[in-house]
Amino acid sequence: MSHEQVVVSEVRDGVQVITINRPEARNAINGEVARGVAAALDELDGDDELRVGVLTGAGGGFCSGMDLKGFLAGDLPFVEGRGFGGLVEQRPVKPLIAAVEGFAVAGGFELMLACDLVVVGENARLGVPEVKRGLVAGAGAAMLLPQRIPEAIALELLLTGDYVPAARAYELGLVNRVVDDGTALDAALELAAAIAANGPLAVRVTKQVALDAPSWSQAERWTKQGEIMGPVFTSEDAAEGASAFAEKRTPRWRGR
Repeated sequence: MSHEQVVVSEVRDGVQVITINRPEARNAINGEVARGVAAALDELDGDDELRVGVLTGAGGGFCSGMDLKGFLAGDLPFVEGRGFGGLVEQRPVKPLIAAVEGFAVAGGFELMLACDLVVVGENARLGVPEVKRGLVAGAGAAMLLPQRIPEAIALELLLTGDYVPAARAYELGLVNRVVDDGTALDAALELAAAIAANGPLAVRVTKQVALDAPSWSQAERWTKQGEIMGPVFTSEDAAEGASAFAEKRTPRWRGR
């Protein structure tokens, strides 16, 4: 199958919707899907007309993780530089929102974790059951979950392999919005539109600072932030934002 079949990419008002399209396999990730996702994310970052990405799954489910049949046959669901699913080791520079219906489990949960924001249907099953299979959640969950939610809760999910209900995931701050089943994509597109309305250069640099700052030392953090955000304040967009505010009109962003 081609990339276009197992990963469908479409553009809606400056938002790129990337759909894992293997519903017959519960949207499991094989090599073809991983390469398709990576290609779509390269397109997201490379096209100035695209402001935000939304990652979702076809057929009422998000992703069930690694395609074990493919893996056993030597079909590895990794992309060099981007890791599992073409995403987990290198997020896109632009914001990426997960729209989750049905289930995001094992590697699918880890794909969700690699997204910047998450919208989930109220009855979706979320979790990392790897230990139940004698495996480790090595596509990001074991490393990242304790940074995202309280350590004891993260360890409970990782060590029991039990699922967490969407409402509980929201309470923990693991997901941004819980919506009626079947509406996650629409809600994610609303969230994407709110982001896409803002200055694209400012959005990109804000994400960079937010994600990189935890690795900066106390002594260097203000200097590093200044180096990254300095060009934003002298950009055409910054001048346009101020002018639009003064003139009470919608800004016309140029991304520079």
